[in-house]
Amino acid sequence: MCGMEVLGSRVLLRPTDLARSQSFYRDTLGLAIHREFGSEESPGLVFFLGNGLLEVSGSATEPPGDALALWIQVRDIGAEHHRLAAAGVTIVREPRVEPWGLEEMWIADPDGVHIVLVEVPGDHPLRRDQRPLP
Repeated sequence: MCGMEVLGSRVLLRPTDLARSQSFYRDTLGLAIHREFGSEESPGLVFFLGNGLLEVSGSATEPPGDALALWIQVRDIGAEHHRLAAAGVTIVREPRVEPWGLEEMWIADPDGVHIVLVEVPGDHPLRRDQRPLP
C-alpha cells in the first residue's frame, strides 16, 4: 500500500477576531499574501510562510491556547526583535541561543498563539551538509 500523495498543504488558523489577526500577520509581521478568497466583508487570507502557507480565515470562539505554535526562520533575529518590539508585539521570550545551537525568540499573535522566530547561525549543522566527502 502506498502513502498519501500530498499535492499541497497549509496551516489553518481560525482567530477570535479575523480582521485583527489578518492585520497582525499582513501588516505587523509583513507576511506576503498568496491568495485572498471569500466575501469582501470577511475574506480569507492565505500567507506565504517560507516553504509553507498559513491561512487565516473564519472565526473561533476561543483562542487555541498552547495547542498551536508557528516556527518561522528569519535572517536576522536581532533586527526582528527590535522591529517587533517597537510595533508593540508581545515578546514572550527574548532572543537567546538554545542548547541545540539555534537562536530563538518567542512572540505571540493577538490570540496568544506562540510564534517561534529562529535564526540559524552560519556554522550550525542545519546550514552545512554533514555527509563526508567521497
